[in-house]
Amino acid sequence: MSAAGAARTARRRYVTVSALFWLPAGLAIAPTVLLFTERGMALAAIAGFFAAHSLTAAVLELPTGGLSDVVGRRVVLAAAGVLNLAALTFLALGTTAWAFTGGMVLMGAGRALSSGPAEAWYVDTVHACAGPDAELRTGLARGESATSAALAAGVLLGGLLPWLLGLDAALASRLEAATSGLVVPLSVPLLLGAVGELGFVLYVLAALREPPRAAVTAREVLRGVPVTVVSGLRLGGRDALVRRVLLSAGAAGGALVTIELLAPGRAASMTGAAESGTVLFALVACAGFVCSALGSHLAPVTARVAGGGERAILLSLGAGAGGLLLLGATAAFTGALAAVLAATGYALVYLGLGAAGPNENDLLHRRVASDARATALSVQSLALQAAGALTGLLVGALRPGAAPWLLGGAVLLAGALLWAGGTRRAVGADAGAPPAGSAPSAVPDARGADDPAAPGPHPVGPVA
Repeated sequence: MSAAGAARTARRRYVTVSALFWLPAGLAIAPTVLLFTERGMALAAIAGFFAAHSLTAAVLELPTGGLSDVVGRRVVLAAAGVLNLAALTFLALGTTAWAFTGGMVLMGAGRALSSGPAEAWYVDTVHACAGPDAELRTGLARGESATSAALAAGVLLGGLLPWLLGLDAALASRLEAATSGLVVPLSVPLLLGAVGELGFVLYVLAALREPPRAAVTAREVLRGVPVTVVSGLRLGGRDALVRRVLLSAGAAGGALVTIELLAPGRAASMTGAAESGTVLFALVACAGFVCSALGSHLAPVTARVAGGGERAILLSLGAGAGGLLLLGATAAFTGALAAVLAATGYALVYLGLGAAGPNENDLLHRRVASDARATALSVQSLALQAAGALTGLLVGALRPGAAPWLLGGAVLLAGALLWAGGTRRAVGADAGAPPAGSAPSAVPDARGADDPAAPGPHPVGPVA
């Protein structure tokens, strides 16, 4: 197979694995909180379940990224699918707080394992078959588009399926009776997601072939992971461009948590009831993921029109910040005009974040070597989650109204302004060469001795 054909095959498999991984997550978005409530859990307990997920993911982000760089992408990605399968099964069939906590911990561990291996596999494979100068942005954009499309389909199906099953009270009663109350209509999307995780694991094991790696012992793994983790922690300190990518991920996390916390309540207030508000939120979330997919698909075009990846990130994050500010400006108003403006703002947030992501990661992969690539993506995911958690606490402490939305908009605007200086630098920085006067990269350059296609020895989104 030619180098171009091998690169196309890798891109197709990366797009497929991205969609297969995020479809089950999308199925669980809409019904999970309502399922907890139906099982008798109080709001404080539900908040604790989500905290268990976030803390587990945050603690394991860097170690699991290092594990992927040491033992390989495929095995870690398959393990993530197995953990998510177990998590969705626990959540769907659980009836106690301990079962739900265990499910959320397993899901957090799966989330940490998944943040980076698929994207790192794609970049490694393209570099191996087409060289270190191979074009990455299109594949990364299509992968993020597939992620958003899968989330859109999943959240729509996950929101509508329990409602449709609930229309037939006799069917719902028979379902509960046949399973001794373990399966209720709200459980069905999560069980369907567990089946999807099984398909994901099988596809990963069959399709994501890797170059042979030297056999490693358990002692070598334990010794190699901490070294890789330390190099990951140094990434942002030694390379100004990588630092901006990580800070931008944090800004995106702040924007996303603002949407996730405030949009469901706003949907319920518009419909006047929690049940209909849930359906409306599923539709709105689906539309948001569609906008994110469109933004990711247009990321290469955005970079060409803007004159480079850094300028594209500035414009994209700026548009997203404008969308959040527009949502804040319309928070106190009702009526058709306010609804149209709010919908426009919501679309801008997801379009902007979708267009920024592939351009950010294209720059990141040109600064990070293969043996630290998954770790770098884990650091990026950690920045997103940590900033999101902090912003969420601040948003929750503010009085309802415009202020929480404006806080999220300010965080994303600050992320956009990080790239304002990039518009005055030479485009050479966008091609992978360190800008003049910048600190050296924390890891070998992507075209150095650690790249499989270079002379010498051989040696990762989307938040739901």
